Amino acid sequence: MSATVRVLGFGMGPQHVTPEVATALAGCDYALAVQKGDEDPLLAVRQAVADAHGVELVVVRDPERDRSPGLDRAGYEGAVADWYAARLAAYRSVIDARGGTCAFLVWGDPSLYDGTIRIVRELGVDFDVLPGISAPQVLAARHRVVLHEVGQPVHVTTARRLRADVAAGQRNVVVMLTSGVDLDGFGDWAIWWGANLGGVGERLVSGRVADVVGEIEAARAEARAEAGWVMDLFLLRAPAGGADDGTA
Repeated sequence: MSATVRVLGFGMGPQHVTPEVATALAGCDYALAVQKGDEDPLLAVRQAVADAHGVELVVVRDPERDRSPGLDRAGYEGAVADWYAARLAAYRSVIDARGGTCAFLVWGDPSLYDGTIRIVRELGVDFDVLPGISAPQVLAARHRVVLHEVGQPVHVTTARRLRADVAAGQRNVVVMLTSGVDLDGFGDWAIWWGANLGGVGERLVSGRVADVVGEIEAARAEARAEAGWVMDLFLLRAPAGGADDGTA
């Protein structure tokens, strides 16, 4: 069967779906998503988006990935490649059987730390992409700040790369894909932090890192307890003329 795919950014849930995405989703035959584990609270958000626009959500089980702690780099990369291929095969099986127009619902915006476009490209089907509201946009709005200072850049990175990027000279950084907040050495930096922005369990904290790091840890735990999951990010900005580089 012939098939087309629409990659649709939906922000953090039904409240963030743009009119453009809503129209596109209503014209799809179904949406496709993976379920991670027996209980996947994030899947429920995609279900709510699909239900709000009268579209069936087809769910496939996410393939298991080898997460053995003793994996070396080659083993890790091989495990990721095997998992990626298995997920691709699961998607292809559904799309080949159903045909029609399939929606992939992407958290935030498809252009930012999301692999859906790469996966869909490998499916070999016609597809288009519509933007969603990204987490950095919501973070800035909630804190009523601009992500960069006048005439200055903002660097978007991951928690894993933060220290290397700061060591390379970055002084105004949006940090995503966190699994906790390790801010040792950044005591004098300013932070604007948020969790579950626009969704259940939303929490916000801002201030000098040394003054609010404990508050952030507590708020992160509260967000997870309330929602059953937590997605957080933060804007980190060096003090004017400060020497603190996060490496202490």
